[in-house]
Amino acid sequence: MEALSRLQSFIKQHALFREEESVLLAVSAGRDSVLMARLFKAAGYRFGIAHCNFNLRAEESELDERFTEELADELNVPFYTHRFDTMEYASANHISVQMAARDLRYEWMEKIRTEFDYQYIAVAHHQNDVIETMLLNLTRGTGISGLHGILSKKGKLIRPLLFLSRDEIDELVKHEAYTYREDSSNLSIKYSRNKLRLEVIPVLKELNPALEQTFEANRKRFAELEILLEMRVQEIRERLFIKLSEDEFEISIAELKKLIPLNTLLYGLFHPYGFTETVLNDLAHAWDGKPGKVFHSAGYQLLVDRGHMILSRINEDKAEDVLLESTTSNCIWNKQKFGCKIVPITQFELSKAENIAQLDYDLLSFPLTLRSWKNGDYFQPLGLKQKKKLSDFFVDRKISLNHKKDIGVLENSNGDIVWLAGLRVDERYKISPNTKKVFILEQLI
Repeated sequence: MEALSRLQSFIKQHALFREEESVLLAVSAGRDSVLMARLFKAAGYRFGIAHCNFNLRAEESELDERFTEELADELNVPFYTHRFDTMEYASANHISVQMAARDLRYEWMEKIRTEFDYQYIAVAHHQNDVIETMLLNLTRGTGISGLHGILSKKGKLIRPLLFLSRDEIDELVKHEAYTYREDSSNLSIKYSRNKLRLEVIPVLKELNPALEQTFEANRKRFAELEILLEMRVQEIRERLFIKLSEDEFEISIAELKKLIPLNTLLYGLFHPYGFTETVLNDLAHAWDGKPGKVFHSAGYQLLVDRGHMILSRINEDKAEDVLLESTTSNCIWNKQKFGCKIVPITQFELSKAENIAQLDYDLLSFPLTLRSWKNGDYFQPLGLKQKKKLSDFFVDRKISLNHKKDIGVLENSNGDIVWLAGLRVDERYKISPNTKKVFILEQLI
């Protein structure tokens, strides 16, 4: 059988698996997956059959499951099956029935793969599935990654029938007189894929009878272009993303502006962090504006600062307020350790270190509060005669807006801010000739 030798060549050419490895086949009872199972048997590969009963077509689903079990018995291979409440899962997760079936299938099959020591999961996608995927992606909008269609291998998932078209599969099944079950839902055009399969692709094939071969050639070109683009994006990312900490990078806006083509490279740089094309377009229009604008994805934020942007992971955990009594000797706020003590003025030595607050004890009203800054906060920085908003003080000190949350604010019981940890004490609470006792709070870490 020519298809058998083509299968073996395809598997070797794309390094889908080694002959000594075991593969779990997803078999629905349809012609595509039935052919895959029979070809694997003829090739002598080690495999098992897994069937998902989604309970979507009443008696048809039961007959599909029974047929697949009988096929596994005939081929003398292990058989696994599971029944899902697909409609309930779709409703609970607010997704389509098709998406629910897909999620349930892959999650369960991965469990079977690991539990029974299969190296890969094989699904029976073919060339026409690739065409449908590429057309769907184009219709919905896609980057270049959506134009390579379906890959022959992705992690533990393989697609060994991508060398065949639907017409070739039909011909092979008919020639070998293989029995299979037809899914009645395949004839319903309420599903997007079916509409493409039944109404759109036949028209395209009238324009180009070799449509499958053309799309396969296009798929390979797009896949290679994607590799080139990713290499270029990675090169730019390594050059422009200056690491500040484990989950924080500084990026020069001037360097980003030089990128050509700008939109494509911006998407490539920031899409892995969850930023959409719409958000990135808004970002490009905002980076010449006033600093402080923030753009969010599900897990990251981009802060437009002065001449650069800060990319950082979003940390939803807000540091809890810490109360300091006059008897407190040490405390931890926002993973930072502070040491406290009170000394008489006769034992006091003035320090100019910014990580140490030295305040007139008699002017303080306990308990003091060590907290995060808030919009509207203000204090009177040491050496100034007027009050200043903390936000303005941060700008003057060129402190990134993203770093504000890590700066402790020491608040007196009367509401006055008496120290910005690591930055400046308040003029009103400084040591003076009238000071008798000094309250010292030192930022240790």
